[in-house]
Amino acid sequence: MTISQDPSAPLVAVVGATGNQGGSVVNGLEESDKPYRVRAFTRDATKPAAQDLAKRGVEIAVVSLVVENKEEVYKAFARADVAFLVTNYWEHGDKEREINEGKLLIDAAKSGGVSRILWSGLPYYNKISGGKLVHAYHFDSKGIVTEYARQSGVPFVELQAGLYGSLFNVVPVLLAKQNDGRFAMPWPVKPTLKIPYIDISRDYGLWARYLLELPTFPDGSSIVTHSEYITIQDMAQQLAKATGKEVVFKQISADQFRKNLEAAGSPPDVQAAFVDVWQGLADYGWPITSTTAVLRRPTTTWAEFAEKTDWSKTFV
Repeated sequence: MTISQDPSAPLVAVVGATGNQGGSVVNGLEESDKPYRVRAFTRDATKPAAQDLAKRGVEIAVVSLVVENKEEVYKAFARADVAFLVTNYWEHGDKEREINEGKLLIDAAKSGGVSRILWSGLPYYNKISGGKLVHAYHFDSKGIVTEYARQSGVPFVELQAGLYGSLFNVVPVLLAKQNDGRFAMPWPVKPTLKIPYIDISRDYGLWARYLLELPTFPDGSSIVTHSEYITIQDMAQQLAKATGKEVVFKQISADQFRKNLEAAGSPPDVQAAFVDVWQGLADYGWPITSTTAVLRRPTTTWAEFAEKTDWSKTFV
């Protein structure tokens, strides 16, 4: 079904609609047999992604979602029924800014009168670890906003995005050529660790649609979105089979992982952040909260993702 123009259809305000997660949410609603109106927020209505959304019947709201623009942000959520909210730490690398902008989105959505909020969170490893892991800034900032949202009085679900499959093509520390010519996934965790891999553009929006179409909205819950819940060892083996390359999993120390980050050009604060994230994964895991069987169509397995992806710039 196409995006609805019927004023009786629920209006879903989507932050980040021209990006990975928000764009996937729009796609998921568009796939539904139920009608939805969509309002997409963007800073630039002239960019191709925004123009494509407009052609598909999406209402485009031009707004900068920053604290200094509070009044316009509040106006942007007016008359919305549902809000999908996401922040992007990597645009600025400032934990406090992300917390403040996340809280602003929660407050603005509430002020706009939404009846349900979906928020893109991540595991709160500082809290989960009892304060042992203090550097996972981009995870903890989202965790703090999650706790704030739970107290907003608006029915709320945290919709965590699993590990993007697309990151393997752009983040050298996830998949790298070794001195012996083989390719490795050199991570500071055990090969039996299971992670929630996701084809973010194709499958994330399925989870949003699933939540919005449940008979009862599961207020207060956390959903770990994924296309497949898979061990790292299996990921390496399936990637090797799909590409015809020799790919292995290589368990390394946290210190070696930090050195790999340093060699890739990451500044010290980013090194510390990712070391703590991987330590959180090693110690506490990232368990799923619901299976893909609840979704309206099959998701993209890791093997399928590996087969359809262009790896030509990675396997060189």
